[in-house]
Amino acid sequence: MSERQNSDGLLSGCRVLDLADEKGLLCGRILGDFGADVIKIERPGGDPARNIGPFYHDIPDPQKSLFWFYTNLNKRGITLNLETADGRDIFKRLVKTAHFLVESFEPGYMASLGLGYPDLEKINPAIIMTSVTPFGQTGPHAHYKGSDIVGVGMGGIMRMYGDRDRPPVRTSQPQFYFLGCLHGALGSIVAHYHRELTGEGQYIDTSCQDATTMALMIAAEYWDILKVNYVRSGAYGVFPKKPPEPPLYRRHIYPVKDGHILTLLMGGALAGMVTSSKRIVEIANRDGMCLDLKDYDWTKLDYATVYQKEMDSITEPLAQFFLTKTKRELFDEAVKRSMMLCPVTTAKDVAENPQLAIREFWVAVEHPELGETITYPGAPVRVPEFPWRITRRAPLIGEHNLEIYEEEMGFTREQLSLLKARGVI
Repeated sequence: MSERQNSDGLLSGCRVLDLADEKGLLCGRILGDFGADVIKIERPGGDPARNIGPFYHDIPDPQKSLFWFYTNLNKRGITLNLETADGRDIFKRLVKTAHFLVESFEPGYMASLGLGYPDLEKINPAIIMTSVTPFGQTGPHAHYKGSDIVGVGMGGIMRMYGDRDRPPVRTSQPQFYFLGCLHGALGSIVAHYHRELTGEGQYIDTSCQDATTMALMIAAEYWDILKVNYVRSGAYGVFPKKPPEPPLYRRHIYPVKDGHILTLLMGGALAGMVTSSKRIVEIANRDGMCLDLKDYDWTKLDYATVYQKEMDSITEPLAQFFLTKTKRELFDEAVKRSMMLCPVTTAKDVAENPQLAIREFWVAVEHPELGETITYPGAPVRVPEFPWRITRRAPLIGEHNLEIYEEEMGFTREQLSLLKARGVI
């Protein structure tokens, strides 16, 4: 991949000013993926997010952060100090040319600089300003700090991860900010559609806590209807029942010879699941295992009435059968016999997945400064007429200062030297 503009993306012709730190970096990246010209604005010396590991070849270096590489694809980069009068004046000039602004400062910070939405709207009435913060712009927690572990805890999702007999855990990779960024990008696109119809800009207040709570799925509904807290269940699914009945735990994840598989053993009125469960038992019977389940009536497996002892009498012998097979063997049977069963894939499995390969999901991105090409995850969606593309690697510190300040804004080299000496750029 060579560096080029995505001239036929959904957002081609739009400019994004990206002031975000680690909390909002993915939001601007998503807009850039769909063709927008994203200008990443960092403080002189570089954004602190450049110090987030892991690092290329495990060498700690602000120019080699893999987190930075991923969240800043498809962006150009400049340095600018907004806490100087000259810096704010330059930024206001950029706002006149922009369609979107993404920021993730503490609520009130931009307004304290005279750069809040009401101020910028006067400069550019069509500007869409998107703020991505841990808890949003209002409320008692608006000024609280929120790291990923704090965020997934307060968002409610942490309580749903882990084994039922152990304390809650977070997922091993950050989710809190990324979920907020996805919703921030979605809100920005909806506001863009509104602008195309009316010419009006918008202010988008994105709370990562709100976005994380949206990922709880049915947990809130269970509390609302049954006053039951949906609990973490590890390798199991949980079917909450109204107290004093204990919840029913249904095993979903099973160990096999070379890893794990996921399968759903269900029945009742779900005809497809009755058929699937029967066929899983049939392949076990074929090997002389799970014979006690041969004539089990799956149509009577009602989670609302079945007790844990009966559920365990079904899953335990099947767990022993699964241990005799590999992921590939069981998945091949599932495909051939239309069974609800799939492998639990590792990172290695994902990287070698033939489905992803045939869809050209992985994208090679050139890093001339490293003398190497790095493979990145590719398009999450396909829009053939307006393709998603990775068009440039993440910028180095101030890499596009001359391109933007001199070529596009008309500053002279002498002016830029003075601005740099005064800590403006």
